[in-house]
Amino acid sequence: MREAAASPPCVPDGFVLYAIGDVHGERALLDGLLNDILEDARRQEGLSPVAVFLGDYVDRGPDSRGVIERLLDDPLPGFTVRFLKGNHEEAMLGFIDNPAASMDWLRFGGAETLGSYGVRASVAVADAGRCRVLRDLLGTRLPDDHLDFLRRLEHWAVYGDYAFVHAGIRPHRTLEDQDPRDLLWIRTPFLDSGARHEKVIVHGHTIVDSPEVRHNRIGIDTGAYATGRLTAVVLVGQSVRFLQRWT
Repeated sequence: MREAAASPPCVPDGFVLYAIGDVHGERALLDGLLNDILEDARRQEGLSPVAVFLGDYVDRGPDSRGVIERLLDDPLPGFTVRFLKGNHEEAMLGFIDNPAASMDWLRFGGAETLGSYGVRASVAVADAGRCRVLRDLLGTRLPDDHLDFLRRLEHWAVYGDYAFVHAGIRPHRTLEDQDPRDLLWIRTPFLDSGARHEKVIVHGHTIVDSPEVRHNRIGIDTGAYATGRLTAVVLVGQSVRFLQRWT
């Protein structure tokens, strides 16, 4: 759905921006989309390319480990690359830091992530001692650079008239006043808000059938792990278009 804007938002002159939606362990889709982005950027003569990954690299899909390895291995040579934190990375870190208090992570994708690191786990684990055992096993198999990647993720990025976050923002608050938890987890009231935010918000987190463009936000989580479709938005000047990779 597209709504008319009073003044079209712009990215800074001389830049082409790519924002990549929730990958969720879908390494093959990520590889394909990265190739598409590189090919697209080659056609943007004279523009400096920037890529912002919107978080949720892990969980649900089959190869969270492979996704992180790919992102650590110079995924877009020549680009300025920003990696944002998603709620699933926060949940994974919560399990690493305090498994007994964060065992719910296993139910919404953590078991699949553990499996990608060679640790077998049931989504139904509800015993604190067993969770600590799983955390300790993960600790022996999670490379240091993977953990460092997870701990260094950013909450938001701003370019021109756009702000990039994982989930959304609390309406009627400046970016500086946002609660980090909202940036990672919010749905309503953000999704339902017609307010003109400080910036147009580019986000993932909430699955949509096709990219959703409104006057105050652009949602690009097309449910890669469930639909086999991974989406990136391309922003140049006042233009908005999309790249998608399908299985």
